[in-house]
Amino acid sequence: MKNSNGYKATETHIFDRAITILDDGGIVAFPTETYYGLGVDPYNQEALKRLFFIKKRPLNMPILVLVDGLEMLYELVDSIPDFYLPLMEQYWPGPLTLLFPARKHLSEFLTGGTETIGIRRSPNPLVDRLLRIWGKPITATSANISGELPATNVAAVAQSFGDSIDYIIDGGNTPGGKCSTIIGCTQGRLKLVRPGQLTIKPD
Repeated sequence: MKNSNGYKATETHIFDRAITILDDGGIVAFPTETYYGLGVDPYNQEALKRLFFIKKRPLNMPILVLVDGLEMLYELVDSIPDFYLPLMEQYWPGPLTLLFPARKHLSEFLTGGTETIGIRRSPNPLVDRLLRIWGKPITATSANISGELPATNVAAVAQSFGDSIDYIIDGGNTPGGKCSTIIGCTQGRLKLVRPGQLTIKPD
């Protein structure tokens, strides 16, 4: 496992290395506003398969994706429900994952066969920089074996995965605590899918 320990996470070569690995179908761990996440190219089917394998994740569990703005969002979603717009305005970037109607071409590894895709914008500046340099969305499933506690630091990521991941962007300790709040929609109404950091009560 190649690790960025010993370097400042703002140094350009760290992001260049991470992007090279992502382009080659590799797995990169990085800090978010909650826990460390595992990133792969969401358009690379083999990378997605490998991600499920190392996490021992059931295939029917969707994988959420991070974007840096509307341009990336429209690559992934079929439409944006009107009642999501004030939530996006108020809580993005932040720990709010929204379930959008997914574009038909997206892998079922991302959607879990639900025809929806979970997306958020992270306020972590390292994630934002990575997305802007790479120019693509990135997966951000939590860095843990399914059923175990998510990692809040590089040591915990390494302990869980060893050499089965390719690179870690070391952003120090993450806050941990509750995961992102997940909001979806059913029959034109907001639905709380998973409680999390944000307290949002759908009407």
